[in-house]
Amino acid sequence: MQHQEFEPPEELRDTIRCFWYTKRDSGELSSGFEVVPDGYAEIIFHFGSACSIFHNGVLQPLPSPFMMGLLNQPVVFYTKSLLEIIGIRCFPWTVFDLLGLPSGKDGLRVFEHPVAQLQSTLNKCIEAGRIEEAVVHVKQYFLNERSRVAIDSMLFKAGVAMREAKGSMPVSQVAAAAHATVRTLERKFKQSSGYTVKDVSGLMRFEQVRNQLWLNPNSSIAGLAHELGYTDQSHLSREFKRYSGTTPAAFARKAKKLAVSKDFVAFIQA
Repeated sequence: MQHQEFEPPEELRDTIRCFWYTKRDSGELSSGFEVVPDGYAEIIFHFGSACSIFHNGVLQPLPSPFMMGLLNQPVVFYTKSLLEIIGIRCFPWTVFDLLGLPSGKDGLRVFEHPVAQLQSTLNKCIEAGRIEEAVVHVKQYFLNERSRVAIDSMLFKAGVAMREAKGSMPVSQVAAAAHATVRTLERKFKQSSGYTVKDVSGLMRFEQVRNQLWLNPNSSIAGLAHELGYTDQSHLSREFKRYSGTTPAAFARKAKKLAVSKDFVAFIQA
């Protein structure tokens, strides 16, 4: 699997974490790959072979683009042959305002939006192997969209505080950093993202543990619990299993075996 990430221009850093490109070849047989939850919402354009997901017991083809919101459990996508993806990794408290869509808790959202008009242009770039040119087109589209949207400064300040604390900051401290009351922050945060501050903080903190165990499977779980503000190792283990469906120790064993894997996707952020 080939994976590249691209920094957003300064004007987009309050709404978008990064742009990314992934290329994977599954061969002629259909195969699944798992995507593990993190603290971001993703807008996904895909090219080449079809991309599908099981929904209500049926393998459902996904249009391009679609949105993958915050997940509370891993999801498995299915494809065969060559699949290429251009993704836009967004902060969950800004993505709906950026797109002009109502917020919600949809883990996977199929939506109609003018952004879909990029598909043809991006497809030509991908077919010609001009990945950076494709990313430039996406950046320009979102620069234009961002210029039309007023991002709430309270949410921006709250997001900065949450990211710097890696999800371990209590809601009262997030509100103080945003110069807001807890009640006002929670109301605006849920209105913009569909989730509470605590929901997103929990995913951010899980993501830190996941990243550490993926990159360093021998990391001390007790040490991570202390570093990231969990009550104790048992608390970390419960939360980790809630989001990943497995224990930290089992995940670490898997990471050791699948250091380079076609069946697992965790886009690790530094």
